[in-house]
Amino acid sequence: MGNPRTWRNGTGLLLLPGASVPVEIAASYGTRRRGLLGRDGVAGALLLSPCNSVHTFRMRFPIDVAYLDRALTVVDVVTMVPGRLGLPRPRARHVLEAEAGAMARWGIRPGTVLDIRADPGPAG
Repeated sequence: MGNPRTWRNGTGLLLLPGASVPVEIAASYGTRRRGLLGRDGVAGALLLSPCNSVHTFRMRFPIDVAYLDRALTVVDVVTMVPGRLGLPRPRARHVLEAEAGAMARWGIRPGTVLDIRADPGPAG
């Protein structure tokens, strides 16, 4: 599946049947903490790792949140409006965020196994 055990900040792709969605990867404390704050939208999705809960305080738009386990199987999907604190999902190890309605359009629901490929880092 190409899913690294430890993610690094960067970009990647969420591979879906017949489509791919750009993904930003937030793996450091600072990038996870910043998340989607201060943005008016997101092109594609944002993967927060490690993460098992999120909030939408100071957010400007509603988001879909997919909680993922170690194997990138969707544990739960919720839509959150700005100003909310999400409940932690103990089995979740990663969170995928997108604009509200995106997960349904992409066919992502509990039990779905996602394929997220990180872009390779610079050649060393």
